[in-house]
Order: sequence, then C-alpha cells, then structure tokens
Amino acid sequence: MTDIDNTEKEFSDALAMCRRVFVAKLGDYGPSWRIMRPEAITDQLFIKAKRIRTLQIKGTSAVGEGILPEFVAIVNYGIIGVIQLRRGFSDHKDMSAAEAVELYDSVAAEAKALMVRKNTDYDEAWRGMRVLSYVDLILTKIERTKEIEDHEGLTKVSEGIDANYFDMVNYAVFGIIKLTDADAGRDEA
Repeated sequence: MTDIDNTEKEFSDALAMCRRVFVAKLGDYGPSWRIMRPEAITDQLFIKAKRIRTLQIKGTSAVGEGILPEFVAIVNYGIIGVIQLRRGFSDHKDMSAAEAVELYDSVAAEAKALMVRKNTDYDEAWRGMRVLSYVDLILTKIERTKEIEDHEGLTKVSEGIDANYFDMVNYAVFGIIKLTDADAGRDEA
C-alpha cells in the first residue's frame, strides 16, 4: 500500500470516528445546530482550536478532556458550517436526523476528495508537520474566515468561507490521524 493509499484509509477511519460522534449527538439533541449562523459556527471552531492550543501550551486539562475530542469537534463543526452556508440557518430544527446525516456524509466526502487532490500535489507533506502546526493553521483559517464574514462574504482574490471550513476539517483530520497513530509521539497528545 502506498503512502497516499494509506492516507485515504486513515482519513476515512478518522472521518468515521467523527461521524459516530455526530450521529450520537444527533440522538441527544437532534439537528439543533440548524439555528446557528455561520459566524457562530466560526466562533465555536475558534473555541475548540483555542482550547487545543491552550492544552498544548499548558500541558494539562482542568476538565479532564484531551485534544482528540476537540479535533473531532472541529471536523464536525466545520462540516456543519459548510451545510449552514449552503442551506442557510433556521429559527428551529427544520430537518430530520436522517437528512442531517445525509448532508454530513456528502460534505465529508467532498472534504476527503479535496484532501486527495491536495495531498497528491503536496506529496504527503502533512506527515512531516507537527500537530501544533495544524492547530495554528486552523486558528489562522478562523481569523481569515472572520475577516471574510466581516466583509459580508466578499473577497477580492481569496477563497471563500466554505474553502476555509474545508481546510479546517482537513487539518483537524490530520491531527486525529497523528494522535491516533500508535507510532505517534505521545508528547503531542
């Protein structure tokens, strides 16, 4: 199996982990996130990425939860963000759990297809990166997204909000892969 083939499998496994959490939370709350405006989703992504960075810097967690669940949350909120951009927000839950999962799967498949295209061009460069770099890149993408949101979604030369959400999802998946790899250094968790 080539590195790129291995990456596709690892990526699919990480997305499956995120999907399980998404489905479980749908069982608890339904698609309550439908009321969130994209700016609120961006802020939620900020909270999750900022917490990872804080845990990396401090090395301890006051609430006993680690970095991995936060990367899972970034994947899930990033996918929700793309859904919300496409569907618009609602004042109430306006879709079934089954429809939410179908939309989730569609956006996750797009994220994976994007990763495959970029990974081919970048030749597995993500493997040589540190987990802390994924977090810093996600935080950078969040800042860019906030700027674009402040400009009402208009850009002159840059990609839009959806492209930034997809990049956040993919960097978070790379973080999940690194953290769940049995050979990965434990000091990055």
